[in-house]
Amino acid sequence: MSYPESPWSYTDFSFLAAIALGMGAIICVVSLAKEFVLVALALLVVVCSLLGSIPWGVIISKSVFHTDIREHGSGNIGTTNAMRTMGKVGGSAVFVLDFGKGIVSGLIAAAAAAMFGGGMSLSGHVIGYDDFVTVAFLGCVWGHIFSPWLGFKGGKGIAVAVGCLFVTFGWQGACLELAIFAVLVLATKYVSVGSIAAAGACPLFAAYYFLYATFAPAAWVCTTVAALTVVWAHRGNIERLRAGNERRIGQKGKEA
Repeated sequence: MSYPESPWSYTDFSFLAAIALGMGAIICVVSLAKEFVLVALALLVVVCSLLGSIPWGVIISKSVFHTDIREHGSGNIGTTNAMRTMGKVGGSAVFVLDFGKGIVSGLIAAAAAAMFGGGMSLSGHVIGYDDFVTVAFLGCVWGHIFSPWLGFKGGKGIAVAVGCLFVTFGWQGACLELAIFAVLVLATKYVSVGSIAAAGACPLFAAYYFLYATFAPAAWVCTTVAALTVVWAHRGNIERLRAGNERRIGQKGKEA
């Protein structure tokens, strides 16, 4: 299968530098928009979406392994297919970089919240830390799953989401999400089962953090939408699980 040319087809990755410059420019604009909360939040979404959209699976497979990850296995650009296509080293690199996108998005949001949050209100609701980090969470996940550089296709969002959650929920909540993933993967040998379950649990954790511990309903909505998007991205896995032909860990063969 052939794919349209994209900025990631070139080995100098000059477009990556363009994204970095664009993100820097947007952050500068945000710094001048303290009185415009909607502008600040909208630009935060753009910054985190651009960051999330960087397709590390494609970049690493083309630049280091001289192949296109989309032409192997399931065709997905995420960690699981990277492990199958490029081995443990390549797969681990993709995971770390995708996870890093989530961490950096969360840190950008935390910095923005420290700069702007707590003193602005919208329809009587004070915009605070929770709103900033969950908007960034949603933007980064959407950027990863709907990467514009790959025809609005991308990964399934697990590594990116976990990275975001270390800021959104804190390390305790993120580790609980990882525990759900790990237990179910070990019990079933299906990576997809652990991924879907962890994503499905996300709105429940968010309800505790954003509706019980504090009251930030907009933050709960953003987190829930991001989690449901991750579940939606696994729709093919859900169909294969129902049909009984989903690949288990270590099983040979090509996914549909």
